[in-house]
Amino acid sequence: MPQPASQSAPQPTSVQAQPCPLCAGAGGRVVFQDAHVRVVHVDEDPALPAFYRVIWQRHVREWSDLDEGAQIHCMRILTALERAMRATIAPDKINLASLGNMVPHLHWHVIARYTWDAYYPAPIWAAPHTRAEDAPTERLQGLQWLKDQRPQLEERMRSACAEAPALLE
Repeated sequence: MPQPASQSAPQPTSVQAQPCPLCAGAGGRVVFQDAHVRVVHVDEDPALPAFYRVIWQRHVREWSDLDEGAQIHCMRILTALERAMRATIAPDKINLASLGNMVPHLHWHVIARYTWDAYYPAPIWAAPHTRAEDAPTERLQGLQWLKDQRPQLEERMRSACAEAPALLE
């Protein structure tokens, strides 16, 4: 005899009913990739010109789905990006985040933050504290400077990531 709905076992639910966008596409402009990860520039918000993602190439949902060698490789790539950012564009802070609530495919956000940015000190997913048309001159100059530094930054990122030894086969 079937159980009433209130007593039946919970059914698994999918966070995402659509195909995984990080499996179907690059997730941004590819800056570096190897057999295990890709680093992409995220150009979704002009107020955040130094926003990158590290995306695990194979579809996995959680950090603990990776073996220890894969975790070490991913951390080495994240460290390489952070060091490249610090050396090239000297942000006030670098935000590293791995959420996956909207896109359950293992990826990290690597975002250079400045005290003059439209969101600082709040997370970038908060509402900006000033409108783009009200941006102070310091912010506009900073945004242009970051765009001008992008080729040098990304070359340093590529070099640093390529030098991060992989412990994987």
